[in-house]
Amino acid sequence: MKRRNFVQHSSAAFAGLSLLGLTNCGSSDNKSTEQNSSETENALFFKLSLAQWSLHSQIKNGTLQHIEFAEKASEFGVDGLEYVSQLFPNEKFTDELIKEMNLRAEGEGLANHLIMIDHNGDLGINDSNERQQAINNHKQWIDAAAALHCQSIRVNMAGDGTNEEIIMAGTESLSALSEYAAQYNINILVENHGGFSSNIDELVKIFQQVNLPNCGALPDFGNWCIQKGKDEEGKEKCINEYDRYKGVKLLMPHAKGGVSAKAKKFDENGNELTTDYTQMLKIVKDTGFKGYIGIEYENDDADMEDKGIRMTRELLIREGKKLI
Repeated sequence: MKRRNFVQHSSAAFAGLSLLGLTNCGSSDNKSTEQNSSETENALFFKLSLAQWSLHSQIKNGTLQHIEFAEKASEFGVDGLEYVSQLFPNEKFTDELIKEMNLRAEGEGLANHLIMIDHNGDLGINDSNERQQAINNHKQWIDAAAALHCQSIRVNMAGDGTNEEIIMAGTESLSALSEYAAQYNINILVENHGGFSSNIDELVKIFQQVNLPNCGALPDFGNWCIQKGKDEEGKEKCINEYDRYKGVKLLMPHAKGGVSAKAKKFDENGNELTTDYTQMLKIVKDTGFKGYIGIEYENDDADMEDKGIRMTRELLIREGKKLI
C-alpha cells in the first residue's frame, strides 16, 4: 500500500506510541513496492538496499529532504533502506522523526536495514575518557536503530597509536557496544573505511577478540586506502592500498546481513571502473551470503546521482543473474 493511502488508514494507530514501541516497519516480511524487481525477490542470492549516501548531494543542496528518502528510494526498485546519521538534523533521531520515518518506510513497502554512524567519536582511541564518550554516543544510535527496527548500525574503527593499541581499544569499544546492542538484536558492523579499518589483516583481529555473534563487518567494495601521501605536484594520493578482492574475501566470514557495493564511474558497457563486479559478487556468493547488498553510488554532482544509482543497480542484477 503506498504512503498516500497508508497514512489515511494508519495514522491514528501510531498516536501515543513510545520510541521503542513503534510498529515494525523493518520486518523482513514487508512486501516490495510495485517498482521492486521480481528478480531481486525470486532469483538473485541477495536483496537490494539503497545507501542514503547515494543521494547525499541532493540532500545537502536541499533539492531532496532527508525525510523523503523512503519515497525516493522506492523509485529505484530496492527492498531496504540504509540511513546516514550525518544527513539528519543535528545527527539526532527524535521520537517524532522516527515515527515519521517508520510511516514512510512502511508506506513504500521498504525495510529499514541499517544506520551508518559517523562523527560520533573514535572507537579505537587510546584515551579512556574519549573512548567511553564515543561508546556512549554510539549507544544512542543503537536505541534509534532499535526504534526503526533496523538489523544493524555501521560504525568506523579509527584510533591513534600503534595497530596493537588500536586493536586493544577497538576490542573494548566493540565489546561494550555489542553487549548493549544484543538486547535489541542489533548488529555492530565495522566498515572498511580507510586507514586502520582498511588494513583487513589487523581489523579481523578485533572481530576475533570480541567474539560475539552480533559483532562483525560491513564489507565495502571501495575504501581500501590504508595510508595517504602526496604526489610530485603536492596532490593527495593513496600510497598504501589493500587489495580489495582479498579484503572482501577476508571480511565476508564476519559479514552480518549486509555488503556495500561502492560505485563511482562506469564505462560505456555499464561496468564499474574501479571494481570488477563479476569477481566481487562471486566472492560474496561463495560464502553463502543471502543478505542485502547496498547500492552506494558516490558522486558530488547531484545531477548524476539518480543515473548512477540506476546503473549500479543494473550492474548488480546483471552480474548477480550470472551466478544463479
